[in-house]
Amino acid sequence: MSSPKTALVTGAAARIGACTAETLHSRGCNVLLHCNSSVDRAQALADKLNGQRPGSAAVARADLSSLDDIESLAEQFRSAFDQLDILVNNASRFYPTHVGETKTWQWDDLVNSNLRGPYFLVQALLPELKRRGGSVINIVDIYARRPLPDHVVYCVSKAGLEMMTKAMAAELGPAIRVNGVSPGAILWPENDDNEAARQAVLDRTVMKRIGEASDIADAVAYFALDASYVTGQILAVDGGRSLNM
Repeated sequence: MSSPKTALVTGAAARIGACTAETLHSRGCNVLLHCNSSVDRAQALADKLNGQRPGSAAVARADLSSLDDIESLAEQFRSAFDQLDILVNNASRFYPTHVGETKTWQWDDLVNSNLRGPYFLVQALLPELKRRGGSVINIVDIYARRPLPDHVVYCVSKAGLEMMTKAMAAELGPAIRVNGVSPGAILWPENDDNEAARQAVLDRTVMKRIGEASDIADAVAYFALDASYVTGQILAVDGGRSLNM
């Protein structure tokens, strides 16, 4: 019997990342749950998954805006598991930046977390990914192609991540497949209670409803486990929102 596949999911303590980790685990994968500050939530999820299948989940903490922490995360992975089949770059930072008021630390924070971090994490784990014919899935954003008002730096970082996905797919194939999932309105941002803004988004979404974290997790699982002949693609999972942007 072949050994289970192993996945590293960044930002796996809650929301889309946690659901993605649970979905991959439910399909037989072992998972390393990366987190930054939400260690307790990540450990609770790991305990739950290990209760279902002992030894199948572990937790690693790292700040992906730090190159030293990225190297540490790679080492933590190697200490927990002996193979890597799937890398899901989900961790992301999101907040507005206004042109004329943007601070250099905001630029560094968003670009380093959303773009530089995923790039150098792939690089740090390249030997493991090549050895197993691995799959990288980057969580992009529909706003990588059409800008979100007042979020210039965030949009720039996600546009870079989309191009990184395509460029890496071209360079790393056939050994490694690289794809991206581009969410639309999937869950509302935490601490966001602007009902008018929410309704405006839904009015321009073909499905007329918000998506679920499982919609993104299922797309990730498709790329990771079911799409052996697919690479360099960006799949919008947005209920048709990108048709009306």
